[in-house]
Amino acid sequence: MGLILNHPKMKKLKALIFDVDGTMVDSERYGHLPACNDAIKQIGLDFQWDWKYFKTLIRDIPGSVNRLKSELQKRDYSNKNIQELVSIFEPLKKKIYIEKYLPNLQIRNGIKSILKQVLENNVRLAIISTSYESQIQALLKAQFAEYEPHFEFVLGKETGKKTYNNGYLHKKGLELMKLNADEVIMIEDSSEGAQAAIDANIATAVFYNDYTFGESFNFASLVAPSIENFSINDLEDICLTR
Repeated sequence: MGLILNHPKMKKLKALIFDVDGTMVDSERYGHLPACNDAIKQIGLDFQWDWKYFKTLIRDIPGSVNRLKSELQKRDYSNKNIQELVSIFEPLKKKIYIEKYLPNLQIRNGIKSILKQVLENNVRLAIISTSYESQIQALLKAQFAEYEPHFEFVLGKETGKKTYNNGYLHKKGLELMKLNADEVIMIEDSSEGAQAAIDANIATAVFYNDYTFGESFNFASLVAPSIENFSINDLEDICLTR
């Protein structure tokens, strides 16, 4: 009689924390960019961003509001005009994104499979992102309804700055979950996001996309183009082997 090997169970991994934009969904190109352009047009500005240019903005400037501020500064708008335009743009762009584009965003390959495995293995779920928490909650309800109740928290813009902040949101997430850093894996798509997790000592798996391809991920535990070729056991074995 042959030896029967059982599928290995989770030994150390207690939680997966996900980034959202570019990680769970292809939202930058097909959500945030067109929502920005719609809002820019509606507030009476005479320019539009194309994807090639928007990719440079994503790399250099976090957040749509900051990108618009930078654009208006380049075009010699006064500080007073910039503040007035941004105050109208911010809620308008958010509304357009949630109502018009968010429900149709493409989910990245393998994300739902990993979420299914997470629940089957009693691994906990959370989100840490640079986006507005309300946008993320709307996305979960629209695109991940069966998994939405299992996300313990969403930490985003309303709670604090994610990147270049010494891992502030990630450390807060560990406190909320009452977990050690070596029991958690962060799922990311960018070097800045990965660095923020690593600043909190959290091992990070980076699944890059067309606009983060080529960034330096030397500090990440795993770097690949897609999560679809990895099981949750693979993530644990690669990222939590220290």
